[in-house]
Amino acid sequence: MRMRFGCVLSLFLFIAMTLPAQQKPWPVRAVIVVTFEVGADTGDAPGEFQYWVEREHLDEVVDFPGGVHPLRTNKEHTILGMVSGEALVNATASMMALGLDSRFDLTHAYFLINGIAGVDPLVASVGSAAWASYAVHDISHEIDSREAPADWPYGFYVSGAHGLNSQGPLREERVKADLFPLNAKLAAWAFAQTKDLKLVDDPKLAEFRAGFTGFPNAQRPPFVLMGDSLSSDVFWHGAVMTQFARDWVKLFTGGKGTFAMTEMEDSAFMAAIRRLEAMHRVDGERVMILRSGSNFSQQRSGQTAIESASTRHPGEMVAFESAWLCGSTVLHTILAHWDTSYAKIPGQ
Repeated sequence: MRMRFGCVLSLFLFIAMTLPAQQKPWPVRAVIVVTFEVGADTGDAPGEFQYWVEREHLDEVVDFPGGVHPLRTNKEHTILGMVSGEALVNATASMMALGLDSRFDLTHAYFLINGIAGVDPLVASVGSAAWASYAVHDISHEIDSREAPADWPYGFYVSGAHGLNSQGPLREERVKADLFPLNAKLAAWAFAQTKDLKLVDDPKLAEFRAGFTGFPNAQRPPFVLMGDSLSSDVFWHGAVMTQFARDWVKLFTGGKGTFAMTEMEDSAFMAAIRRLEAMHRVDGERVMILRSGSNFSQQRSGQTAIESASTRHPGEMVAFESAWLCGSTVLHTILAHWDTSYAKIPGQ
């Protein structure tokens, strides 16, 4: 019996010695999160990812079985780039897969959620870039506007309410599902680093903006602002829905937020971040959202919503440039002062 036990023990020791050693997780300093890429990551027409890969030297490809696209990293393995896939379901799943990946230590990593969006012409112009203090979701009840009461401006209202914004104080569970506050001090700090940047513009885009008479901010050259983000699983468009977005963001932020950008992922990213933080995998105070406008969220005067929606993202290329310029400016500052930003979040 002793000989048999000794043989078994020797076998286990041999197996343990021959197995590859568990690699120490990479201490990641920054995670760049985008939603899509067009074609290859380098060398062709860019999507949201390409400028980050090429200009930040994310040359190493890392397999990512839980995602929709391989990760990218720099040679020091301190920066990760992730393409999540578009829409809420992809955003949540990809962020959870990254946060639970044992290869990476993300506990001190800064997350930059970064992509293009539809911009409210009341607030900013196409090509502009907005740092968010809030990510808001649009979980709601809907009655088709053709069946809604005649005095309703749209058919959306808060889940659990019996009328348009008439429910009194929002229920805690409803707010928790629809509202994701970010670190406001970090967002303000990021804005301060970038507010004076000169963003890329082009004459054709200027001509397009000029058509938005009555919207002075829409006619400005691209600029950096503070403005909040509304997520939806619907590619909505038009003046009616833009007014809904303005009202919804004001409602859920208690009047503190300003709708600026419409997109499909930010609240889903933040829902995953909230859960990962509870598991001590990430620090939710180190998350930033930067969206840049590729198109307006509504039509100009004299145009129908469907005519406007048929215009293919006229500011897309400029928006890619704005996103990289503003985002990289902030990340470079954080990483250049890692001896302090490791422990202390900028703006605190």
